Amino acid sequence: MTREYQADPALYINGTWRSGESRDVHQVLNPATGKVIAEIPLATATDLDEALAASEKGFALWRATDVNARAVILHKAAALIRERAEHIATLLTMEQGKPLAEARTETLSCAAVFEYCAEEAKRSYGRIALRPAGQRAMVLKQPVGPVASLTPWNFPVSLMSKKVAAALATGCSVIAKPAEETPGSTSEIMRCIADAGIPAGVAQLVFGVPDMVSRHLLGSPVIRKLSFTGSIPVGKHLMKLAADGVKRVTMELGGHAPVLVFDDCNLEKTLDIVVTQKFRNAGQVCISPTRFYVQEGIYERFVAGFNERTGKVKVGNGLDADTIMGPLANPRRPAAVGSLIEDAIAKGARVGTGGSAENGDGFFFRPTVLSDVPLEADIMSHEPFGPVALIRPFKSFDEAIEQANRLPFGLASFVHTENGRTANMAGDLIESGMVGINTAGISMPDMPFGGVKDSGFGSEGGPEGLESYYVTKAIHQA
Repeated sequence: MTREYQADPALYINGTWRSGESRDVHQVLNPATGKVIAEIPLATATDLDEALAASEKGFALWRATDVNARAVILHKAAALIRERAEHIATLLTMEQGKPLAEARTETLSCAAVFEYCAEEAKRSYGRIALRPAGQRAMVLKQPVGPVASLTPWNFPVSLMSKKVAAALATGCSVIAKPAEETPGSTSEIMRCIADAGIPAGVAQLVFGVPDMVSRHLLGSPVIRKLSFTGSIPVGKHLMKLAADGVKRVTMELGGHAPVLVFDDCNLEKTLDIVVTQKFRNAGQVCISPTRFYVQEGIYERFVAGFNERTGKVKVGNGLDADTIMGPLANPRRPAAVGSLIEDAIAKGARVGTGGSAENGDGFFFRPTVLSDVPLEADIMSHEPFGPVALIRPFKSFDEAIEQANRLPFGLASFVHTENGRTANMAGDLIESGMVGINTAGISMPDMPFGGVKDSGFGSEGGPEGLESYYVTKAIHQA
């Protein structure tokens, strides 16, 4: 299918769209073809100063706006996202590579997030403590202040929406900096917010050199909270920058999700779930199931079934109707994934399917299954962030838990078993912020999304996600 890239990505600062004007630009590539499809302006220091000043004024206005009035605007933004979903999804596929069906799902999830936050913010309650007659002791929840939102390219519209919707619902202003690789789709989300009637300065969008933008925003006393999704090294760097201003941070960092498959599971159902999820977005998912620990009794059948299903995954341009898996998102990814696979093979891993990049244009990589992967292989300790499944056998429950908790990451984990006691114990003992038991569906607007250990802290989604945008104030009155 051939479609035109119809977008005008730009900076949105203090209620106006800005581009050109001698700013440096970043070239946007279509990962299915490797060709340039757009250029975006990069924010200057002056742009960022204007955004900060506008955000400070916008916060003063927005925090004083009735929560019901905020909700009306957020609901309108959600309605516009649904109305423009096909256009946004097409841009997302052309910029990021994922199949159009996945892009539609991601886009519609943004509308659901705005709707949830619009309503949940109405249920932010304080409390009153008992005191002698004529005295009061109250606890209030108030918005933390202007927020900096930094998000990556793998789920660009969804991740930006989670942060922006929560900030706006709670009365904060927000400066969003999504990835430069996916500017058209994220600009369209901001257009929906702007067209819904958000006041100037309350929600703003910038693109730019990541280190320059983050240092400039976090170096300003205007910003009171940082919400970041991305790699562990960058997250640690940003936490250090935020520490100088004692800014609140929410960090959703990397993972390397273990999958514990017990021999009492429904094998065919399990394979249908895990293979589909493994190659969603070409494995470029922070919660992608990656390290498969399979009990010995079903190990060989699991490996055979995984390879059989993987061989049927159609790789191609995300705009083609029969594509199941699109390309990797940028030219860096095939080489990075391929290097980890080569190391694993050299150390004894068996290749069942795939194992290399596809020839031709674009950044395509073959869906890959490695079995008998030794723990010494780099890929068992470093997240591949690509279409690679790593399979190893285990004997006992204790061994499975030990392997699941072996790494310093703890974002998501998955368990497949028909034994209720096994499911309960695994859910309790696995060290991760989220556990999916016989399901891969662990990202919902009304549930917290976040990790532990090096995978970060704080949550997005659910009332817990909104809580991170409030400060708690105690008022004592005699």
